[in-house]
Amino acid sequence: MTEARDLPRITWRDGDEEHHARWRSEAGVPPPRRVVLADDRTSADQAYRLACEGTALLWCGDYQNARHLLQALTRRVEARAHRPARPKAGAPAKQPTITEAFHLHRKAQGERARILGMLLLPFDADHSIPLRRAPDARAACLEAYGPAQEHYAASLRELLGLIGAHEWRKKGVEIPALGACIHPHYGVFSPVRGEYLDLIARAPLPATLSADSLAFDIGTGTGVIAALLARRGVKRVVATDQDPRALACAAENLGRLKLAPQVELLQADLFPPGRAPLVVCNPPWVPAKPNAPIEHAVYDPDSRMLRGFLAGLAAHLAPGGEGWLILSDLAEHLGLRPRDELEGLIAAAGLQVAGRLDIRPRHGKAADRADPLHAARAAEVTSLWRLSSKT
Repeated sequence: MTEARDLPRITWRDGDEEHHARWRSEAGVPPPRRVVLADDRTSADQAYRLACEGTALLWCGDYQNARHLLQALTRRVEARAHRPARPKAGAPAKQPTITEAFHLHRKAQGERARILGMLLLPFDADHSIPLRRAPDARAACLEAYGPAQEHYAASLRELLGLIGAHEWRKKGVEIPALGACIHPHYGVFSPVRGEYLDLIARAPLPATLSADSLAFDIGTGTGVIAALLARRGVKRVVATDQDPRALACAAENLGRLKLAPQVELLQADLFPPGRAPLVVCNPPWVPAKPNAPIEHAVYDPDSRMLRGFLAGLAAHLAPGGEGWLILSDLAEHLGLRPRDELEGLIAAAGLQVAGRLDIRPRHGKAADRADPLHAARAAEVTSLWRLSSKT
């Protein structure tokens, strides 16, 4: 959440007059260099051409027509993405490797976000949208942006994400392993893929917890793992995260579940002070660059969090304790991190594998043959690695 005084500005002209507004982007997108006004008379082809060229369109027509335009832009972006690339003259057609397909897919995702993010909306200082047939999105904007002191502009695509996150926060995500719902905040990754929680629910707890019932939850996010450990009978859980937004989300969820007395929340990069009989971490699974802040929960350049967790685990394990590493092998199937690299990191940290539980993913993409990464997703396995100190 950025302070309003720190926000950059965008500029556009209406006739002979120059206008300014603050620029908001929770995705960290820089303000567009060129902005023109657009309304109900603007055609989809004209808007698409301008957006591809890097010109943003500040909408001043009917809100619902802006949504229709965004849908039209999406169809054009997707049509271009599915168009096969032309091979160079004289060069034989070549199928990309799965690693090349992944990088092409990420590049296409980034380009899609860039183009669709060029359709902007105006907002008043109270987060209301001064357009015909506009929804009341003030609560959703307040949750993500905080209070505003002056009018601003943001992309329609981001607004739709804010509204969707607001609805998820209200109704929650059902977690069968917990027997309750978790309510994610905007910008905090939602535990929609619950198979890893099934692993945590059935993994045998270390015997040393009977003497000292303490666990660390590293990178707590929504607080779902801390809640599950508390429900399993761990009397005290210390849950860390470096994102204040995640800690606020975890606090609200733990309060709803009446588990707050069992869980201490601490702002920290990885470990809290001390040692525990059980240390749990679900780091980002794919070593690649995120395109937006929310993707930090999935993509982690050079596996920074994974490496940091493994390197520091032995120093934070109580004698006879276990570290539970929850990790998908998708990166292996994408050619981004071989299995022997992971095993080497474990050994180099003075750790050994005490056991492993595996589960297949249940999400729809694993069965979607149209997905360019289908081969990797279909082979994916999520594991809970039970790690212990060699000494």
